[in-house]
Amino acid sequence: MNKWIIGLLSGLMLLPLATLAADKFDKQAVKLVKKYPIVDTHIDVPYRIHAVWEDVTQATAKGEFDYPRAVAGGLNVPFMSIYTPASSETDGSAYRLANNLIDQVEAIVQRAPDKFAIATSTGQVKAQIRDGKIALALGMENGAPIQGDLDKLRHFYQRGVRYITLAHSLSNHISDSSYDKVKLWQGLSPFGVEVVDTMNDLGMMVDISHLSDQAAYEVLELSRAPVIASHSSARYFVGEFERDMEDKMIEALAANGGVIMINFGSSFITRAANEYRKHYKPASTAYAKQRGLKRGDPGLLQFEKDYRSKHPYPYATVSEVADHFDHVVKLVGVKHVGIGSDFDGVGDSLPVGLKDVSQYPNLVAELLRRGYSDADVGLVLGGNLLRVWAAVEAVAE
Repeated sequence: MNKWIIGLLSGLMLLPLATLAADKFDKQAVKLVKKYPIVDTHIDVPYRIHAVWEDVTQATAKGEFDYPRAVAGGLNVPFMSIYTPASSETDGSAYRLANNLIDQVEAIVQRAPDKFAIATSTGQVKAQIRDGKIALALGMENGAPIQGDLDKLRHFYQRGVRYITLAHSLSNHISDSSYDKVKLWQGLSPFGVEVVDTMNDLGMMVDISHLSDQAAYEVLELSRAPVIASHSSARYFVGEFERDMEDKMIEALAANGGVIMINFGSSFITRAANEYRKHYKPASTAYAKQRGLKRGDPGLLQFEKDYRSKHPYPYATVSEVADHFDHVVKLVGVKHVGIGSDFDGVGDSLPVGLKDVSQYPNLVAELLRRGYSDADVGLVLGGNLLRVWAAVEAVAE
């Protein structure tokens, strides 16, 4: 028989096997997201619907989170980000805004109590999952709403907040920020030290995402309870990007018993996307300043669209996201990594195949292809974060 024909027939016989292998991992992924709780520690729904309201208890035209897509993706415990901009510390609006955003989350539950519940403990999470509900936990992004008052910190604990990212894009009264060239405190402020200690007493997870390296290491040294990085990735892949965590810090976090939750934003994942951000950000900032535009303004969104039409964005892939999970696992083991997607918080920068909360199975399938066991997948999806949360509760008790 002609060699060309033999080769063609061989290829045709191999193709169905490859397809079957792909189907195997995809089908197993769908089973696992139903079997194990998925905890995603950073989803920016509250600020999204504060800016442009949509009813996320139903399918929505915009955004990356709504009830039908969450069910499709197997999401059980999305931490709703109570985000306040760095400017809110300066203008004094942070406390009011944070309370308004918590009100918005409560309103979601009130509109659909058969679909959602607010979870303030690991015990509630388990009970709500058994009841078939999505457990909405609260994480505060930026400690500005505390306003230098530990009673306000206790107030937010009473309102259900279970982690606080101590700073955001600028250094504040609690901690220095990774994004800010001005390091006010060379780590934590004296009040920030009190905040960490009080959070340990209350049973609130301390979040070192967004912190300067010095501040993050100081938290890891001070905290009596395990610490989280709610939405960071591995700096190993992107160069000198302080928002991501260097290997030494990941090792210190693991030694503390904590967990790094991988951010899906492409600029956190690949050097190419991170470099793109360095060029786009100054252009966007200048455009916004010149025209008095704020984040989310239609004019600024149009500018981004026009910019990207001229300079196509280098989106990360699911495989490149999985590389970050692999890197952490090789460094410190599978018990110290989880998901902190930053859905609804990183704009149009999400990887191909991880565009919204319906697509967690794509990540799971990729981990399975790389040899992760079912039990390993369960730890990554939510087991690790729930373990840390329970340990923080135990310290408080």
